[in-house]
Amino acid sequence: MKIGIAADHAGFEHKQQIVAQLQKKGYDVKDYGAQAYDADDDYPDIILPLAQAIASGEVERGIAVCGSGVGVSIAANKVAGVRAALITETYSAHQGVEHDDMNLLCLGGRVIGPVLQWELVEAFLNARYKGEERFQRRLDKVIALEKKHF
Repeated sequence: MKIGIAADHAGFEHKQQIVAQLQKKGYDVKDYGAQAYDADDDYPDIILPLAQAIASGEVERGIAVCGSGVGVSIAANKVAGVRAALITETYSAHQGVEHDDMNLLCLGGRVIGPVLQWELVEAFLNARYKGEERFQRRLDKVIALEKKHF
């Protein structure tokens, strides 16, 4: 599975840790930035390349980190085809994929520690969309909303 990752200044150190852990586990990781710490960067600029890569199929899933995780979640969801959510516990990390086909995990670098961060990443990446009729029906409605409003 090819994984994309991005973070602004508030998530930069977390991103570096996640990349190292993903590579150690054998994942193919594409880093969409920031490439260096810049206290003045803005999360919408950082998340856009990753969101576009998810929407185009360049990467299968993505991980984004900002201070709270809220900003990258809001910005990423402005790109059709991206289903991003701020996640703070493991149930939603896997359930979001299994039921909602979530493809972008958003994390708060200033609100969770490295152990929980990695547990969330693992739960997200190990989950698979179930595609049951009720889940697909709901996902189809979300996609229809995207088509209508984007």
